[in-house]
Amino acid sequence: MSARVDSWIWAVRLTKTRSQAAAACRAGHVKVNGERAKPAQPVKPGDEVRLFHAGRERIVEVRQLLTKRVGPPVAAEAYVDNSPPPPPREHVAVAAVRDRGAGRPTKRERREIDQLRGRR
Repeated sequence: MSARVDSWIWAVRLTKTRSQAAAACRAGHVKVNGERAKPAQPVKPGDEVRLFHAGRERIVEVRQLLTKRVGPPVAAEAYVDNSPPPPPREHVAVAAVRDRGAGRPTKRERREIDQLRGRR
């Protein structure tokens, strides 16, 4: 027995929607046993699924096949998570936020921004 990879990724809650799972497959962000996967590729228990989603790589081993979306406790039992831990909050780059209506930065402000980002 097998299930579609996009449907399985959605059912075990690795993505919010099935269309996101299918788009990730088409973009090459999903690999099944080291090979790029198309959305309709079948997965079976024992397969390794690698998904790059939301800036993080998830490495999971299929334990149970699901085709319908289930609750988080049941979904967590359907795979073994071998993913590396997410990076700490301090290491994630902070995006600069400007006040609404402030316009473009001046040359002086842009130089200060570049200096903060380590570009000079």
